[in-house]
Amino acid sequence: MRFIRTRTAKATAATLVTVPLALGGLAAQSHAQDASPSPSGTFGPGCSALAQKANTAKDKVVEAAAAYPQLSHLVSATVRAKLSGALDGKPNVTIFAPNDQAFQQASASQLASLLSNQGQLKKVLTYHIVAKQITPDALAKGSFTTVEGGKLTTSGSGTEFKVNGKAKIVCGNIKAANATIYVIDAVLRPPS
Repeated sequence: MRFIRTRTAKATAATLVTVPLALGGLAAQSHAQDASPSPSGTFGPGCSALAQKANTAKDKVVEAAAAYPQLSHLVSATVRAKLSGALDGKPNVTIFAPNDQAFQQASASQLASLLSNQGQLKKVLTYHIVAKQITPDALAKGSFTTVEGGKLTTSGSGTEFKVNGKAKIVCGNIKAANATIYVIDAVLRPPS
């Protein structure tokens, strides 16, 4: 009987210590989620849904993008436009990468027309690239010149940002060896 009381007392004491520790851990996690994104971490409402095959921080940008199944249309278009070598050779670029859903918003004829015209495809794709590294803190009221030569703007705060006032950044600050990737939900059109 004495052995049972001792075991019960130890189990109760362990529970009393564990519950506050677990609650403290939950409070810390809750607070961390409310904080603004750190320049070293990914952010955005779509990051958890963005399936990734491997860590891409050591990969050149095209290989890094290829690790994400949701960027397969972009990778295919980049290869078709013969931009892979040029992108992988540039240091510290930022790519506003349209996901597959963004490409699917175009009609089949619009997409076929774009993919069959290498010059136009290259123009559209290079409009999504900025030849410098853009950190999340620069997105609030950003204005950047793209590789295509046009201007691209960013706006927002916290973890919600838009590009050119319409494309949402669904997952941002993904690192590659020579680039930072911001996945967006629309294909951007360069100014005429």
